[in-house]
Amino acid sequence: MTSTDPSVSPARGPGACADAPPDHPPLSLPPLIALSLGYFLVMLDVTVVNVAVPAVQGSLGAGPSDLQWIVDGYSAFFAGLLLLGGGLGDRFGHRTLFLTGLGGFAAASVGCALAPSTGVLIAGRSAQGAGAALLVPASFALLQAAYPDRAQRARAVGHWGLVSAVAFGAGPAVGGLLVAEFDWRAVFWVNLPVAAVAALLTLRHVPAPGRTTRPGRMDPAGLLLGVLGLLSVTGALNEAGSSGWFSTEVSALLAGGVLCLAAFVAVELRLERGAAVRPEGRRPLLPLSLFREIRLTATNLIGLLLSFGYYGLLFVATLYFQQERHLSALSTGVALLPSVCMGFLAAPLSSRLTARSGPYLPMAGALLLGSVGFLGWLAAGPDTPYPVLLFALMATGLATPVTVVAATVAVMEASPAEKAGTASAVFNVSRQVGSAMGVALFGTLIGATGGMIGGLHMSAVIAAVAFLLASVLATVAKRRADAALAG
Repeated sequence: MTSTDPSVSPARGPGACADAPPDHPPLSLPPLIALSLGYFLVMLDVTVVNVAVPAVQGSLGAGPSDLQWIVDGYSAFFAGLLLLGGGLGDRFGHRTLFLTGLGGFAAASVGCALAPSTGVLIAGRSAQGAGAALLVPASFALLQAAYPDRAQRARAVGHWGLVSAVAFGAGPAVGGLLVAEFDWRAVFWVNLPVAAVAALLTLRHVPAPGRTTRPGRMDPAGLLLGVLGLLSVTGALNEAGSSGWFSTEVSALLAGGVLCLAAFVAVELRLERGAAVRPEGRRPLLPLSLFREIRLTATNLIGLLLSFGYYGLLFVATLYFQQERHLSALSTGVALLPSVCMGFLAAPLSSRLTARSGPYLPMAGALLLGSVGFLGWLAAGPDTPYPVLLFALMATGLATPVTVVAATVAVMEASPAEKAGTASAVFNVSRQVGSAMGVALFGTLIGATGGMIGGLHMSAVIAAVAFLLASVLATVAKRRADAALAG
């Protein structure tokens, strides 16, 4: 991953091909389409299941905790294994990992579609997350190898980053349509043709870059501790609603998760120090030296807070429309559509703003808008007219993709070139951890506050604070970037 200078017009958006300067040829579309399809598939499945949750509950008899695991198991395993995916791609080849991840994701989707019980469905969702963890960092690295020209690469990454935002937002609408026309199992069957097209285009049009030689062995201890830590913390949040925040089960899971994550950090620090002395030894799963760059650290925290607020509240809003307002799956998807449509406006807006001012100013402004937008959910009640909720849907729907596109460019600019897969994985870990924690916590608040409306209002306030903190971080990162340029 090559750092880009702000003068290199990053991520211009859909119109970039038409107005590209004459010394930069237009983007070759087949590699971009292939890699974007794979990424779209992975990100779509984070939210496409949301509107199918009531149908799954009726079909398989799932309880409240089961429903949260059906949504959260995917994100938890996705986050827990992403660092492994980034490291394997850097070591063995990103094209191989991308195709392996696509195949694993498709196979897991078949398992989900055929699931006879809640347990099998949760296992299938977890396997989908594992496939996604191989696919996403490889996709990012392949994208950069396919576009060696810096201006081309910046535009390609802008399109690729937009796919994530649109896919996340489109999930409820796509899921609602599929459930209405078929049944909940259709939200998994639809993955197969998309995966097949992505694999075919990759084999034909995406070059296989040379493998990066990385001496040393893998880090099984770090992998185990990281996965156990994330799963334990997520499990504690998921179970708190039904078992109580101070129950023995929740306390044990939370304490175990914190201890595992602390041990993970200790192991990674030790391995990184050892690798500097003995390169043939074990390599850390997560090189903590990456976080010495304040801009990269801030962007990763922004990714966590962004997904925590937006996707956590999206889960609660879906339940609000279906359980409190008694809308069908299709009607719920349509109700959430204004949030999705903002993604198409956000593409050219974020690209142009990022090209002119760098990525941090658009992030700060968009996150501030999103924070105010979340407060619009405080007007939600059992019979609130739908137009009253439009501001909340549109403001947060605009803020999120603007931030995602700008943050993707920020990661590209701040990361060292030799750690493309790992840097991409770290950013996506942050986002998936945020998503898993948001769904778990906000879903638990529904039961803890005694009802849907109270849980929705409290979740909205927490999401607004998360976005406000992220806006402050973006401002800090901008000052750091300005100081670096001045120096």
